[in-house]
Amino acid sequence: MALTARQQLFVQEFLLDLNATQAAIRAGYSKATADKQGPRLLANPAVKAAIDYAKIKRSEKTEIDAAWVLQRLVAEVEADLADLYTDAGDLKPIDEWPEIWRQGLVAGVEIDALHEGSGEDRIQVGLVKKIKLSDRLRRLELIGKHVRVNAFQDQITMSGVEGLADRIARAKLRHGSDG
Repeated sequence: MALTARQQLFVQEFLLDLNATQAAIRAGYSKATADKQGPRLLANPAVKAAIDYAKIKRSEKTEIDAAWVLQRLVAEVEADLADLYTDAGDLKPIDEWPEIWRQGLVAGVEIDALHEGSGEDRIQVGLVKKIKLSDRLRRLELIGKHVRVNAFQDQITMSGVEGLADRIARAKLRHGSDG
């Protein structure tokens, strides 16, 4: 089944941020009903197939697939913080950092100059360099979910519940016959 022009626009807009409501609004559906139209469109088999096809084509074009994502996450998790420092323990200039660190592992760098004296006699005596790292635990969680080890899946185990309904039913019968 062919998509309407508005459905095709919805597919394009949905791929931008994967937000069905916002995609519906940007595709020209009413703001008042977009929260219902978005999910309805996602449930439409033709729209779903178009989204899936577009995702595959985008993945082929960028050469980013599940294996690439997993390899990237592993490289980020295994990146050695020591690679950011000189043998003397000073922070290396950013252009000397390994590429993996420059591509998002460091969330920020702050450099404060330490001064001594006042007025014209004030001189810089040192620098305080601070780096803020991105969340490595989150990367481990993503790896755990990706490889299906369930390392970060909430699990609730209840023991002794097998046959509980039967035992309750028998207990009710006993108490009913006692009275």
